[in-house]
Amino acid sequence: MKYNEEHKYDDIMDLPHHVSKKHPQMSLLNRAAQFSAFAALTGHADAIQETARLTDSFVELNEDQKEQLDEQLQLIRENLEQKPECEITYFQPDERKKGGTYVTVCGRITKIDAYNRQIIFTDGTVLPIAHLFSIRGELFQNTEY
Repeated sequence: MKYNEEHKYDDIMDLPHHVSKKHPQMSLLNRAAQFSAFAALTGHADAIQETARLTDSFVELNEDQKEQLDEQLQLIRENLEQKPECEITYFQPDERKKGGTYVTVCGRITKIDAYNRQIIFTDGTVLPIAHLFSIRGELFQNTEY
């Protein structure tokens, strides 16, 4: 009986591999995909990475700093025809979590929109005045800022 079990498939061992006439043969890439690792927790790694991503807290300016920014904005308003070049650092809130980052933008200012409380650069960049942190530029070199 042991002999029959060992040679059970001897009669079909040398036959050619079956190729279906109805179904096309699966590519090696698709066959390999069937055996690829299964991610049981889809999105878990992304969630961990998002949680680990650091953000800065918004720094509330004191009254002196706010007054200084207001004076700088007034000086820019008075010189808008020159399109003054400024380097402005502002707080950009994060869209996904609490906090954000401080970003510095350099360029020429074309308009200060008092109604919408925005600074508009010649390249179309728009910054909210409420999130300003600091302003530097050639206008302020001879002042006490």
